[in-house]
Amino acid sequence: MKNQSVLPSSFRDPSGFLFLHNTELFRQINNSYRDDYDFLKDSGLYEKLIEKKLLLPHKEVENVEISNDKECYKIIKPEKINFISYPYEWSFTQFKQAALTTLEIQKISFEFGMSLKDASAFNVQFFKGRPIFIDTLSFEKYNQGQIWKPYRQFCQHFLAPLALISHKDMRLNQLLRIYIDGIPLDLTSELLGKGTRFSFSLLSHIHLHAKSQKHYEDKPIETKEKKLGKNSFVGLIESLYSGVKKMNWKPEKTEWGEYYSDTNYSETSFNRKKEIISKVIDDVKPNTVWDLGANRGIFSRIASEKNIETVSFDIDPIAVEKNYLEALEKNEKNILPLILDLTNPTPGLGWENIERNSFIDRGPADLVFALALIHHLAISNNLPFYKIVSFFEKICKNLIIEFVPKSDSQVQRLLATREDIFNQYNVDSFEKEFSRSFTIKNKIELEDSERIFFIMKNKNNIGKF
Repeated sequence: MKNQSVLPSSFRDPSGFLFLHNTELFRQINNSYRDDYDFLKDSGLYEKLIEKKLLLPHKEVENVEISNDKECYKIIKPEKINFISYPYEWSFTQFKQAALTTLEIQKISFEFGMSLKDASAFNVQFFKGRPIFIDTLSFEKYNQGQIWKPYRQFCQHFLAPLALISHKDMRLNQLLRIYIDGIPLDLTSELLGKGTRFSFSLLSHIHLHAKSQKHYEDKPIETKEKKLGKNSFVGLIESLYSGVKKMNWKPEKTEWGEYYSDTNYSETSFNRKKEIISKVIDDVKPNTVWDLGANRGIFSRIASEKNIETVSFDIDPIAVEKNYLEALEKNEKNILPLILDLTNPTPGLGWENIERNSFIDRGPADLVFALALIHHLAISNNLPFYKIVSFFEKICKNLIIEFVPKSDSQVQRLLATREDIFNQYNVDSFEKEFSRSFTIKNKIELEDSERIFFIMKNKNNIGKF
């Protein structure tokens, strides 16, 4: 390879791989995938999926000299996605839409004589406000009588977590951080319990599927390939589609789901806060914004409405769900709501812990919002300021952070249930620690409030490129 860096997430597929060349992303298509790729393009399937905005577009690169691999058939350049998200960061509706998108692609592919050979949740990203399939090499020519090869994968990656969320608890989606190849069906069946066996979809695709896996796990692989008639093939996909479509999540009320109905901002201070944020965005002119502790994304939208790609993080799955539903309703294309616990952010996962990037490795963002957040980190989670500084130093080039003093009612609420051992929690200590790594460009006291906004620039030249 010449000046190539193969992505750690792209080494398993013999059909090709993603790589960086001079900081730009490309995909190599190997000779072994030549016939299927040509059929994808010549059959009209590629154009159909692009037209329906279900598959990430790409351009073929004429100059294949960027690869000296004898296995190389073609090089393509996919449209760029700036932030890669993972299933364990999605809200329920994001998850459900990703599953339906995968099945919709399979249904359309079948009409063109092709089938998916992969149905991994990691093959779906959120791009311009909607789920989109990103793996161009996941298509193969359909042969009469063949089974749907990724059936088990789809059930483990999509159906299992959706069923667990719908029938048990949203937090069970975090099992995907442990089981990177999908939640095992026997575990899913056990967690769901006997009550869900009355659902035909869960009975057949989870409980009986898990039982079948268990039965055959120590049996030798049969040399004769199983056959599945065309009608049965279509029926299987329709059954999965119907099962996913019927799934719903009725969340219980959480502490932060209705956060904005219980704040101590006056109308004047709330509007002033918006003005400050808008002014900072105009001054910094970022291409990317991360809003940490975004709740339903009120302040995230100040950036996204300025046509800036904005990732809107929150720990509360209800807040993230409401944020995403609002984005859908308004057809917003520049905001991506995601679930994130800042005190335990997404780690590097998979082979060598680099197959799936950590939260930090997906940065830095040009601008980070840390609004009404510092007291939760410092008091609720006992994080000293120097540790908070070290974290922000890694993830942002510019920072707008809101300092909330002890006298604030929200801090008093936190201290009501614990001993006040936070002697260093004051604005002077805060400013001193952040000044070690950030240049404080501005300091703004919020009207009708004791809160203070600090506008900062990272002193270090961070960034991968």
